[in-house]
Amino acid sequence: MAFDLGGKRTGIAVTDPLQLIATGLTTIDSHTLLAFVKEYLKKEEVERFVVGWPTNWDDSPTHGTVIAEKGIALLAKHFPQIPIVKVDERYTSKLAKDAMLEMGLKKKDRRDKKIVDEIAATILLQDYLRSIQGT
Repeated sequence: MAFDLGGKRTGIAVTDPLQLIATGLTTIDSHTLLAFVKEYLKKEEVERFVVGWPTNWDDSPTHGTVIAEKGIALLAKHFPQIPIVKVDERYTSKLAKDAMLEMGLKKKDRRDKKIVDEIAATILLQDYLRSIQGT
């Protein structure tokens, strides 16, 4: 389960049991993250949390790094049995917007930040899956 954590919204993606393909699940209001994950875990098994880690090119923190740190701390506190992996999220929003353009989404839909956040989480998770598969 992957999270593109933000101050207002959090994009969420999941993978299939074989961990081959990442799929966008939803975008939620960030303040509902804990409740959403608790409900999700009642129905589905999650092996690990993959969280986007925002940094600048020189690896210095961004404004989003504090948000990610708080989200990771929240997940770690309430779900200590689930490991958390940080994944570099540089360019995921840009890649998400490019993907939306390639999918032929209308300009109005491409401006919908909820869709961007969900696709960004999907890209994060797919990148992680590639890294563990060695491809």
